Amino acid sequence: MKKDDNMDYLFKAVLSLKTVDECYAFFEDLCTPQELKAISQRLHVAKLLTENCVYNEIVKMTGASTATISRVNKTLNYQAAGGYQIVFDRMEEDEK
Repeated sequence: MKKDDNMDYLFKAVLSLKTVDECYAFFEDLCTPQELKAISQRLHVAKLLTENCVYNEIVKMTGASTATISRVNKTLNYQAAGGYQIVFDRMEEDEK
């Protein structure tokens, strides 16, 4: 992805959020309910794929289409910038 000022501003805005409630408020203002559902679903799919779940289990657990699962899997395996893993590692550390 090409970096630009608008994206930098968005990411700085996200980094300024401190609580889950603040995230809900910001993202509800920024995104449609369908966009938020799609983003959160992709993150859940990515987590399940990194836990070696198979497609049919992921479909049952998330309601995601096999096309969505395939796209996320492709990103994880061939186009990954490492963002998913950064988040998963940090969330795991926070749980400890």
